[in-house]
Amino acid sequence: MSRIAIDMDEVIADFNSKLLPHMNSRFNTHITLAHLNGLTIQQLRPDIKEQIEAMIGEVDFFADLAVIPDSQRVIEKLTQRHEVFITTAAMEFPLSFDAKFRWLAEHFPFISPMNIVFCGNKGILNADYLIDDNARHFAHFRGEGILFSAPHNRNVTGFRRVNSWQEIDALFASDELLS
Repeated sequence: MSRIAIDMDEVIADFNSKLLPHMNSRFNTHITLAHLNGLTIQQLRPDIKEQIEAMIGEVDFFADLAVIPDSQRVIEKLTQRHEVFITTAAMEFPLSFDAKFRWLAEHFPFISPMNIVFCGNKGILNADYLIDDNARHFAHFRGEGILFSAPHNRNVTGFRRVNSWQEIDALFASDELLS
């Protein structure tokens, strides 16, 4: 039985669908997903980076994110054949712990609280696979990093990439991971 670690934001929780409207409203900007091609919002707007991070760091910012399509169905299916952990780098926004935990309980009730990992450096994870939108988390990870496509990582290469949860479903249903 393989162990799969799965990131939360931009992998199972649609962070950008909340971030962009809030950003545009609060800072009177007109940023779209297309503007994030290869960039994070902080890289796109370094002039207001601290204000953006303060907004993201608000206690309930992560409480009502939309769910990435098909993630619930595929992850529940994965739990039948694999050991699955949700691993979120919550240390960047420590006030997010409660909101993220409540969000996971609401949308992924089949994931045991014992299989939820709040961490900083994901290199500490002991898993066979890490599905994440941020390739920096693969640097010290001992298993295989699988890059989940997001606007900010469009230009990242060097990792197996998936574009949807349907692709993840097919990948883990096949023998492709063994090669």
